[in-house]
This record gives sequence, C-alpha cells and structure tokens, in this order.
Amino acid sequence: MPGQFSGTAVIDRPIADVFEFLAAGTNDPKFSPRVVEMAKKTEGPPGLGTIFVSTVKDAGMTTHREFELVDFVAPTRIRWSERSKNNITVTEGGYDLEAIGDSQTRVTVFNSFAGHGIGKLIVGFARKAAAKDAPAFAERIKAAVEAS
Repeated sequence: MPGQFSGTAVIDRPIADVFEFLAAGTNDPKFSPRVVEMAKKTEGPPGLGTIFVSTVKDAGMTTHREFELVDFVAPTRIRWSERSKNNITVTEGGYDLEAIGDSQTRVTVFNSFAGHGIGKLIVGFARKAAAKDAPAFAERIKAAVEAS
C-alpha cells in the first residue's frame, strides 16, 4: 500500500453536531468537489454496516463507488472501507473527532489507497495529490459543517 493522507481542522461546533453531520454520510458533496452524488443504500440510521454509494469524478473519469461503515463510535470515530472494484480504492478511511471544550471539535480525516490493475501504476500519484489537498480538504469540511 502506498500510504495514506490526512488533514485536520478545528470546527466551531460541538462534537455531537460534527459527528452527526459526518455520520449522515450524504453530506460529502458539500465539501468534496469530486463527489457528484452520494446516497445511503441501507435502511435505518447510519451505523456499523451502513452502506453508501457515490458517483465521483476524478481526472475526468466518472466512477461509481460503494463504502461500508466498519467502525462507528459516537461521537469520536467513524471508519469506512470501499467495497467497489475500481483502479484505485480506499482500503480504509475515517474521521477522528476530539472535543475542544464545549463548542469546538478537532476533526482529522484520512484515507488509505490501494491500486488494482492499471491503478497500481498511478496510485502513488493519486495519494500525492490527495496529500497535497488534505489541509484544504479538512478546511472544506469545517466550512460545510459550520454552514449547516
């Protein structure tokens, strides 16, 4: 695995509010310009085993993705793993949340990538691009949560 990237931001909202926004799973288009569409595939509230499907556009290519929540500990941790088969997949991703007093939350987002087929040749480039964008990505999450 060529590694992972992470980004961190301090959000001016209580941890429960930030967790609820991120756990909903369908807010990704509000902070990730590559996500064209996101929907919850399973019934009931988000939690362990919940599956989300998305359409994303990377480098001009549109792909369909499926993610499963594999760890869900309110209000501090969300983990997912990609179930779809694409050239580059997220083997593990997640949010770590930490309360800073009563009104702020530190959130760290990360993703680990794997390449499949031709994706093995380009996964390093994808990870580098994601790592370069990680601080801005975390700030986009902050802006989306604070605007909600």
